[in-house]
Amino acid sequence: MVETKIQQIGDVTVVEMSGRLDHGNSLSFAETSINRMIDSGTRKLVIDLAQLDYIDSSGLGMLIFCGGHMERSGGRMRIAGANASVARVFEIAHANRVLQFDPDLGSACRNLSAESAAG
Repeated sequence: MVETKIQQIGDVTVVEMSGRLDHGNSLSFAETSINRMIDSGTRKLVIDLAQLDYIDSSGLGMLIFCGGHMERSGGRMRIAGANASVARVFEIAHANRVLQFDPDLGSACRNLSAESAAG
């Protein structure tokens, strides 16, 4: 079961995920929450996975879908802080082709700010 906590750091919305991001109701709830934020105007989003223990293909698919939704809405989304086992899932799936990763939350926020300044 995944738990989410939302915070605002300047103009960046951060969704902290902890537990297990896998098939089930909590995944659907997390996806719906993120998509509502995007639909409500969030344009800078960091998904902080520092406290996430596990992710399966359903969780990966959800993050890819939300990243695409954000891009189509004119915003940017970054993934921060994935531990070694979670990062391995991203690596195996070549998720770096469609998602942007940072080692920690601070780096993700700085990169979103830099993208805005450059764009």
